[in-house]
Amino acid sequence: MQAQFTPHVKDDLTQELGLPPLMNPGLECPSAALLEELFGRPRADFSAQCRPPTLEGFKKQLKTASVGPFSVMGLGRAVDSLAAVMSEIKRSEPLVYQHIGTAGMLCCRYMRNAGQKLSSHSWGTAIDLTLCGKLDVRGNRKVFAGLTLIAPIFNRHGWYWGAKFRTEDAMHFEVGKAKLLEWFPRPLTQSSPISTDTMAGVSATAKNKTNLKLGDQGEDVKAVQKLLMMKWYQIKVDGVFGSQTEQTIKKFQMKSGLTADGIVGHKTLEKLRA
Repeated sequence: MQAQFTPHVKDDLTQELGLPPLMNPGLECPSAALLEELFGRPRADFSAQCRPPTLEGFKKQLKTASVGPFSVMGLGRAVDSLAAVMSEIKRSEPLVYQHIGTAGMLCCRYMRNAGQKLSSHSWGTAIDLTLCGKLDVRGNRKVFAGLTLIAPIFNRHGWYWGAKFRTEDAMHFEVGKAKLLEWFPRPLTQSSPISTDTMAGVSATAKNKTNLKLGDQGEDVKAVQKLLMMKWYQIKVDGVFGSQTEQTIKKFQMKSGLTADGIVGHKTLEKLRA
């Protein structure tokens, strides 16, 4: 993607241009499903409003730091990468650097106008930028000229530019799929707070236990609860298949494309152990 102009003064940066012909070459935007697979859900409940993450395992992955022109809180690897992006912008596009700001990075909420689909901001892997204190208008198929100058820099660092979204969102940049998988080749849920020996024991215990349901108790139920915990679901491991366990199983089944009946049958157990 080539810059369409050379800025001379501050006001040039917010001049509106048409969408560039080439955007995000070779990059793919990660889906919310992939982010959830890698990191789990950062909190149990969501709304259209920004709220903080509550999942302790995920919170340990976050970082607050200055990235040059401003400070952010987000996924630690994304914050470090953003600092490198801003360093290059400072060298290559000093006028943009002088007037760049942010409208936020970490924000646990639903995506705008997308039902209950989670925004990538929920994991702190995306950032919304301002230029000269202004936000680029979302969805008008035009972009601030200054953003066309820095989008290639973001792309070189593996970040995807939201100007290419179906509903253009040029203020939005997020870590691309390939970069995320480079940083996290396997889900954080596989790096569980439960020890490797315990995980092996749980898998062996749960291997042949099926049709667990509301009202059941014992080690088989506890094994399933530990498997859920390994998926970063917030659940009490007490060996009692109560309403909380049933509802958690239903959530897991829905996410996994299974019939959400709350019963741990063979297919549900296979998915839990995957």
